[in-house]
Amino acid sequence: MQPETSNQQPETLKAYRRALLLLRIPFSVFLMPVYWFGLSALPAGVWSGGRALGVFVVLHLLAYPASNGYNSFYDRDEGSIGGLKSPPPVTPELLHLVWLFDALALAGAGLLSPLFAALLLIYLLVSKAYSFEGIRLKKYPLLSTAVVVVFQGAFTFLMTQVGVGASRFLIFDTSNLLLALVSSLFLCGSYPLTQVYQHEEDARRGDHTLSLQLGIRGTFVFAAIGLLAGAGTLALAYAQRQEWRSLLLFGAATLPVVFVFGRWAVQVWRDPAAANFERTMRLNVVSSLCLSAAFVLTLWFKI
Repeated sequence: MQPETSNQQPETLKAYRRALLLLRIPFSVFLMPVYWFGLSALPAGVWSGGRALGVFVVLHLLAYPASNGYNSFYDRDEGSIGGLKSPPPVTPELLHLVWLFDALALAGAGLLSPLFAALLLIYLLVSKAYSFEGIRLKKYPLLSTAVVVVFQGAFTFLMTQVGVGASRFLIFDTSNLLLALVSSLFLCGSYPLTQVYQHEEDARRGDHTLSLQLGIRGTFVFAAIGLLAGAGTLALAYAQRQEWRSLLLFGAATLPVVFVFGRWAVQVWRDPAAANFERTMRLNVVSSLCLSAAFVLTLWFKI
């Protein structure tokens, strides 16, 4: 009996390692701009580096991966998904990891702030409703888009500020709320692009995503409108706050994003097959790194 038990242990570990891939922890980098944006909107001295690090770990290393894994568990994708070109098969071990990461995220959030933990719990429950087969908000194009745009945008922006200890006075300041709106507008523009290469698989599952309803060209037009609205609102907010340096940094950092998006849109217009996984991930990487760099530099000059 002993040899059989010893053989089972390595197999169990391998199963958890494969399941760990579906948490797509590196994919969390694409959500970093909202975190840095939330920090950069606060005045210097109202938050500590330790709390900021704690919020980062809770969100990007625990909560987001748990949401990714839960989504993968119910989607059971056979084709490419965000961050993974060839996802491994879904197994029960994935759900075990999801619950573990959820528990660790909530425990960590509770150490930082009870309110932060409560907001994170709401976020996690909504993310479950997005994928869970009994509810599956993902099936409804407008509702699912609204949920993602609000909760991965403005809600996370404000939740980050709560986590690092910002006062309610600062959080509910009109200009800060305008910046929170900006984060949702950017999500509104970029989110449909993450679905543009999955039309066949989404249709087969019965998920009527916004990108599927818009079509490939319509997705790019919608994305351009959303991103322009976000950039215009950000310029207005920075002008109201007289943060001209921040506006210049943002303008400079988005030039590569505009170039990559524009070039890709032209390619897709000529050949819809160009709306593929590789080009989607390329835009995600460029936009995430460039926007994060702009907000980190804005933050740096405020410290």
